[in-house]
Amino acid sequence: MTDTSTILVVDDESDIRESLCAHLERSGFKAFSAASAADARQWLSSNQAALVLLDIMMPGEDGLSLCRHLREVDKTPVILLTALTEDTDKIVGLEIGADDYVTKPFNPRELVARIRAVLRRASDSEASGIGGAAVSFAGWVLNEEQSELTRKDGLVVTLSAGELSILKVFVEHIGEVLSRDDLMQHSRGRETLAFERTIDNVISRLRKKIETDAANPRIIKTVRGGGYRLVSSSD
Repeated sequence: MTDTSTILVVDDESDIRESLCAHLERSGFKAFSAASAADARQWLSSNQAALVLLDIMMPGEDGLSLCRHLREVDKTPVILLTALTEDTDKIVGLEIGADDYVTKPFNPRELVARIRAVLRRASDSEASGIGGAAVSFAGWVLNEEQSELTRKDGLVVTLSAGELSILKVFVEHIGEVLSRDDLMQHSRGRETLAFERTIDNVISRLRKKIETDAANPRIIKTVRGGGYRLVSSSD
């Protein structure tokens, strides 16, 4: 089992790495650092982190590429550290599976609060179970313990903690119309403003993973003026 106190900080700026690690250590975490995506990959090949703090703008392989890789092979939560101010740039990170983002310069106390919130959600997702069994819907089977979806033809896709949190709410209320506020309250609550602003993007990521045609969804449907609804069959 992953040590829930271990944080990996990935940033090419040494002063940021050092100050972040020092603050995390003072806040009760075990902090390790990597100066590049390559260093992070090497560290993760023989160690486990409870969460990765990942800078987007790095020379060589950037943080978005590493985040995409982590989502493909692992379900370790990721918080992006970004100096970018455009919402579209932040959304890209969330669309590829990051659990949250923090814009530089950031308040260290806020960052720690966000870390604890993401870790709490990940822990809740790992510990909980829907009736203690896999749940089937629209040709997919959700294995919450593994954060995986398996399609009837055998295709397996991995879910981020945020995607799992939202999908869990949908399957627990299958067929019901859920507003964005419903989804927030049932999954994460109002712990982060980032989540409130990007609820649609989490659903967009889910659609790309489970829909035959994400532009014309038949599983997670948009209800005009009401929110979203998960159907039991895509037929």
